[in-house]
Amino acid sequence: MLFKEIVSLMHKEFLLEWRQKHALGGILLYLVSTIFICYLSFAGIMSVPTWNSLFWIIIAFASLNLVMKSFGDENSGRKLYLYTLASPAAVILSKILMNGIIMIGLGVLGFLLFNLFMGNLAGANLPYWLILITGVIGFSAILTMISAIASQVKNNFTLMAILGFPLILPLLLLLIRASLAALNGAVIGSIAPDLLVILLLVMISLTLSNILFPYLWKE
Repeated sequence: MLFKEIVSLMHKEFLLEWRQKHALGGILLYLVSTIFICYLSFAGIMSVPTWNSLFWIIIAFASLNLVMKSFGDENSGRKLYLYTLASPAAVILSKILMNGIIMIGLGVLGFLLFNLFMGNLAGANLPYWLILITGVIGFSAILTMISAIASQVKNNFTLMAILGFPLILPLLLLLIRASLAALNGAVIGSIAPDLLVILLLVMISLTLSNILFPYLWKE
């Protein structure tokens, strides 16, 4: 039952995203323009640690801009309608999964563009790709729940930024450290502890979402 609800809600989210292509287009424009500005400013004078840190900062801000609208676009009538159709767990999990899928696409695109403009430092680096996928899923899990909390107040975008950065900062620092090790030639086995911590953060975020969101959903 829960699986069917999640699939139905994800289909609804996909249709909404398809009808509001300007929102996703704005995120893509931000991603491309930011990488191009970095290319104009830093190309040829960037060390590997700076390259890596700058990439993750761009992905973090793109993720924040994407997830910010997850619940901000939901009016009270639509929330009430969803409340009668699906369980709170299905609603939050469908949002997290949908954001995760979109963010994986944005992360891969951003990574390819960053390698194209800023130098191909990690094109076929399997550990780096693994960190990238788990990292953007972690951003999705954490930021989607924060978006749900922030949607309960009027200035939700401001609250989203205030709550979001302290919570994603540990994940961001962990991703920068693990991916830098991958760029320096580390194999999957040597970065496995960092990957496990990242996955643990994702699981904690999913668990807290399932626990806290039903109370938010009733408001």
